[in-house]
Amino acid sequence: MPLDRAVDTYLRHVAVERGLSQHTVAAYRRDLAVFAEWLGSAPTVDSDGADRAGGAAAVGDVARLTRADVAGFVTHLTTRPEQPLAPRSVARMLSSVRSFTAFAAAEGWLPLDPGTAVRPPKAPARLPKAISVDDMERLLGAAGTAEDDPVQLRDRALLELLYATGARISEAVGLSVDDVTTLSDPEDDEGDGLAVVKVTGKGNKQRVVPLGSFARAAVDAYLVRARPVFAARGASTPALFLGARGARLSRQSAWLVIQAAAERAGLAAHVSPHTFRHSFATHLLEGGADVRVVQELLGHASVATTQIYTLVTADMLRDVYQTAHPRARR
Repeated sequence: MPLDRAVDTYLRHVAVERGLSQHTVAAYRRDLAVFAEWLGSAPTVDSDGADRAGGAAAVGDVARLTRADVAGFVTHLTTRPEQPLAPRSVARMLSSVRSFTAFAAAEGWLPLDPGTAVRPPKAPARLPKAISVDDMERLLGAAGTAEDDPVQLRDRALLELLYATGARISEAVGLSVDDVTTLSDPEDDEGDGLAVVKVTGKGNKQRVVPLGSFARAAVDAYLVRARPVFAARGASTPALFLGARGARLSRQSAWLVIQAAAERAGLAAHVSPHTFRHSFATHLLEGGADVRVVQELLGHASVATTQIYTLVTADMLRDVYQTAHPRARR
């Protein structure tokens, strides 16, 4: 099987059969293109120890891929003179290559998977960056409070929803109007019910996240007084958040909304879309939420991913204790 055809088949597989997002498939395509380019130019070693130039791409056969190819690619990424990659970036690219080689082995194009024994360089521990509750209040308030400005109503709804749900930015801009619903409660005399958001995450996995009263009020105000203004400017679309021309709000535009609000709030810390997700998880755990509940709300496949946030709260508790307790330090 030619290497380029094998890669194309793999990309169709992850897009159609595994249902991965366009962004994930595009990332796989970029990583595997770098891998194929390196294979076509770098000398590698066959499994029998014989030198050969050009790697698997030079011979055009995916069956010639070896562990030495994969391991050599990792070494190249960490030592290349033009721009060595950080351990986390290397790990991501290696993950793409290993996913491809595992698929190739499963299809019978390779007798053995050459990627299984190759490990990425160890990355230093990096804790998520969350901002304080007070800073989050300032950030949300900086979106604007005008009740007759469609842009301010939309921006406030977007930021409130990000913080209320912990959704990734791609998940938030991917929402449709019907994804925001109210669950009726027969025992609720006022009939308000519980507002929830149906979020579609990685691998098209869906989760339902409650929408707090502040976020619900902001989204309701946007739907009633702002979204119809944007919708009248473009073709009909079910998208929840719309841009100035009536189309679905892009990730890039949502980034600009966040950056503009952070600047108006005068926050010293760097604020990104993931800041809302990190702050959502950290503030829940600080408030006593169970880590398993936070895992479900974030859509993490493993609780180990969520547990990194417990390190953040533990560090904060330690700092507060050392500062406030009279006998914490000499």
